[in-house]
Amino acid sequence: MLIDQYLDAILLGLVEGVTEFLPVSSTGHLILLDELLGFNGPPGKVFEVVIQLGAILAICVVYFSRLWSVATGLRNDPAARRFVVAVLLAFLPAMALGAGLHGYIKSVLFNPTIVSLALIVGGVAILLVERVIPPARYHAIESFPAPLALKIGLCQCLALIPGVSRSGASILGALLMGVDRKVAAEFSFFLAVPTMAGATAYDLYKNWRGMSIDDGALIVVGFVVAFVAAALVVKTLVDFVGRYGFAPFGWYRIVVGVAMLALLYL
Repeated sequence: MLIDQYLDAILLGLVEGVTEFLPVSSTGHLILLDELLGFNGPPGKVFEVVIQLGAILAICVVYFSRLWSVATGLRNDPAARRFVVAVLLAFLPAMALGAGLHGYIKSVLFNPTIVSLALIVGGVAILLVERVIPPARYHAIESFPAPLALKIGLCQCLALIPGVSRSGASILGALLMGVDRKVAAEFSFFLAVPTMAGATAYDLYKNWRGMSIDDGALIVVGFVVAFVAAALVVKTLVDFVGRYGFAPFGWYRIVVGVAMLALLYL
C-alpha cells in the first residue's frame, strides 16, 4: 500500500509540474486525479498545495538571472522597483481573499464536479478571449502601471475556485488589458512565486499537527518530481503561446471537463 502511495505521489508531482504554468488548472487536475486514484495523502489537501511549491522553485531556478538582477537593482534601478511593485500589487487580492475564504474553499469547492465544470467554463472563456484580444500595449512587466497590476491580481482571485486556473485567470486578464502574450505568461510565472509560497505556508500552518513522517516523505517525492517537470515546461510554454496562442488549452480544458463529468455521472 505504501509503495502504491509513492507511485501516486510521483504521478501527481509529474502532473503538477506539467500543468502549474499552463492555463488548465494544476489544482483541478490534482483533485481529479485524487478522485480517480483514490489517493489518501496528508490531511487538509496539504500535499496538493505544497508540491506546487516545487513548481514555483523551478521558476526561481529558470529565471534566476532575471530575479537576481531585480533583487540587486532595487536600490538604484527604477525598473527593478517597478517590477517588484507590479508583482506585489497583483499578489495582494489573492492573499487577502485566500486567507479569508480558506476554510470554505477547502471544504466546499475542492470536489471533482466543481472542478470539471470550471474546466469547461474556463475553456470556453479562453476561446472567446482569443477572439477579442486587443492590440498589445504593454511589452514589459517594468512598464505596468499600478492599476493594471492590481486588476490582473483581481482576475487571479477567480482561481480560488479549483479548476479555474491561477495562471489562466491572470493571463487572460492581462491579455484583455493589452499585455503582450509572452509578457502575460511570464508575469503569471513571477506572480505565482509569492501566491503559492503564501498558500503553502498557510496550509502547513493549519495542518502540520496532523501530519506524519510518511506524509512528509510523500510530499518530498511529489515536490521533487514537480520541480523537475515544471523546469522543463516553463521555457517551452513561452515559445508555444507566442506561436499558437492559448486556444489549444481551451479545447483541452473542455475535453477533460466533459470526460470527467461523464466518468462521474454516467
